[in-house]
Amino acid sequence: MGTLYLVATPIGNMEDISARALRTLTAVKLVAAEDTRHTRKLFDHYEIQTALISYHEHNKIARLAALLEALDQGDIALVSDAGTPGINDPGYELVRAALQAGHTVCPIPGASAPLAALVASGLPADAFLYLGYLPRKSSERQRMLEGVAQLPYTLVFLETPHRLLAALQDLEDILGDRDAAVARELTKLHEQIVRGKLSEARAYFTNQTPRGEFTLVVAGSPPTGLPWSEARLRQALAAGRHAGMPASRLARQLAADSGWPRSRVYNLIKEIEVPHAPG
Repeated sequence: MGTLYLVATPIGNMEDISARALRTLTAVKLVAAEDTRHTRKLFDHYEIQTALISYHEHNKIARLAALLEALDQGDIALVSDAGTPGINDPGYELVRAALQAGHTVCPIPGASAPLAALVASGLPADAFLYLGYLPRKSSERQRMLEGVAQLPYTLVFLETPHRLLAALQDLEDILGDRDAAVARELTKLHEQIVRGKLSEARAYFTNQTPRGEFTLVVAGSPPTGLPWSEARLRQALAAGRHAGMPASRLARQLAADSGWPRSRVYNLIKEIEVPHAPG
């Protein structure tokens, strides 16, 4: 029975691969790669001659039988384009199938963009929640963020350059103006980590066109004790609006004070101010 090796590969810098990973990629009979053309560059750099077969999002189910058959004949490895396979890359289905067939699955650890960004962010790394790519649509993104707004854990996301500004706006609107780190092009020539408030990161990338792949690290919800009751929150909203405080500023302040998500506070403001038809 062969072993399935999950081999982490560099996320940018070719030197970020272990001696064990190189030895494994050389020793196995077959390497399943997310993009064989991309992996071929790594193989050429290190003069690895092992056979490659494609294994990506669109053929991962169709390839299972062939890869399990190869495992019956000997050891194989799985790699993604960059980082650790199975983390936002194909791999889960193959791992499950290999285990169910009685094969050993062995991780060969190495580079990982989420962990690299987290440890360099300056934010707590003892308890964190990794959520992968944020949803594409703003409504879905906001809904997902509302579900984690009250969690105390540092939050880690991936994002694309063309959605970065919209994502930062939704993060600020739903979570409040928290401390954050926006990392781009980690380990590459133009590596950059922008640290500060979400609003500061958004202002920076409004003036600097976002380029490259991004990892976002956002502080967890600060301890505020038990959330306010709705009655207490409505009283504070009414007082704030009576004092002339703008709705967006009031929502931000009371979200931080009350433990309620900012979006729900803002919706309550609008609900309070909707004129009622005479009865």
